[in-house]
Amino acid sequence: MTKNLTMDRSGELAVLVSFRIDSDRFKSNYQRNKFYRGLYGWKQKVKRDDKEYVYIRKGILDDVPNIKVDKSVYIVPVEMLDRVLNYLNLWKGKVNYKIFKVLLEEDSFKKMNTKEKEEVTSWVDIPVR
Repeated sequence: MTKNLTMDRSGELAVLVSFRIDSDRFKSNYQRNKFYRGLYGWKQKVKRDDKEYVYIRKGILDDVPNIKVDKSVYIVPVEMLDRVLNYLNLWKGKVNYKIFKVLLEEDSFKKMNTKEKEEVTSWVDIPVR
């Protein structure tokens, strides 16, 4: 399987952002949920006069093209990194993050820029010797 893995420098530069929260530093569950809602967005349901209204509240990742790699790990275009970091820095001391430069195949980057949300389904395991 690793025979097909080649190292080349063609592709598009992007950034992998990995974060973790320190739950103990949030004052309450409400504050922690506020962080997640600001990042991911949420669906608000309001019942009024026997009717239910649904409002979609956008989060930062709704407006930033991204590829979800794993829970709390995303790949974003380099030009959108400042926007993501500005949001994460609002939660300094409660949220820790690391960033890594990555090189994406051209097709993956195009999907990310057109906001085609597709989870990565083909990973290559590279044995460590």
